Amino acid sequence: MSRKNRIRIEIFIFSIFISSILSITSSLFLKDYDLPKPVIFSLVFSLLSFVIIYLFLSLFVKYFYNKRIKEISDQLFSQENSTNSTVTTNMDDLIDQIKKFDDKRKIELIEMREQETFRREFIGNLAHELKTPLFTSQSYILTLLNGALDDKSINKKYLKIAEKSIERLNLIVKDLDFITKLETGDNNLKKSNFDIVELINNSIEMLEISANKKNIKLIIDHEYNPPINVYADKEKIEQVIINLIENSIKYGKENGTTEIVLQDLVENKIIVRVTDNGIGVKENHLDRLFERFYRVDQSGSRSSGGSGLGLAIVKHIVDAHDEKIYVESDFGIGSEFSFTIDKSN
Repeated sequence: MSRKNRIRIEIFIFSIFISSILSITSSLFLKDYDLPKPVIFSLVFSLLSFVIIYLFLSLFVKYFYNKRIKEISDQLFSQENSTNSTVTTNMDDLIDQIKKFDDKRKIELIEMREQETFRREFIGNLAHELKTPLFTSQSYILTLLNGALDDKSINKKYLKIAEKSIERLNLIVKDLDFITKLETGDNNLKKSNFDIVELINNSIEMLEISANKKNIKLIIDHEYNPPINVYADKEKIEQVIINLIENSIKYGKENGTTEIVLQDLVENKIIVRVTDNGIGVKENHLDRLFERFYRVDQSGSRSSGGSGLGLAIVKHIVDAHDEKIYVESDFGIGSEFSFTIDKSN
């Protein structure tokens, strides 16, 4: 039974009760008067009383009921209805809206908690990233100021260590500024047509020294094939490729390989795959790899250097191009990062 029908029944019963009391009262009051057909008079009076009371209560309850529902609806959904002036006066509809409103607020609350968790983790990770180079440079500079500056055997060494720490700080700040611009839509993409095969070969040449330190071979399977022209921001796509190759070297195994594969995906799009046979990533870390400063190694050490923002930058650049990036990894076997890019017309 609907809420409105229950209210009607309650009004009906209450009207009968009140009209019966009025009928009995009037009969007692008029019993001393010699009225013709007193029974009929009493019945007519009762019926009229019932009708009047029922109509009055129905109108009053309807007015009060609708007014209160509208007030509640206005208070609850004032922001929701800022673009839609329709406000319900139906209790069942209002209950449905409140349930939807409650579900929406629960989802928002969960998202707020997740954002708060992410904010705390981000601030903690940022503090850790800044703390190490700051303390390193500060400690060596203080040592120099306390007398080591006069010791020619160590003063240049300490200054170089302090310089490297400051360079690390500068890199973190620079990458954070870059990500902030990407997140706020200030990506300033300068798209042009260029040969991505040539770009990858140039990136490999730049990273060969780093790869040689771990005896990692950098291979592109498209080396002797015709060029592949794509339409994108050349500088930013170069940053994506360099970051992905650097990441494969950083977490690659000694005497390993990093292979860059280019494949046709659809008629006007290709996919670039960067595959290594390094340490790999456990499945529970895959969803968070592109977060800023997220560490697969939970020990907190970052002996391999870098700003800790490489993959986050890669994700933002690919997203800015309206493209997709994917990651697959088997722990202990290796990882593959891939992204799509438009071919030139």
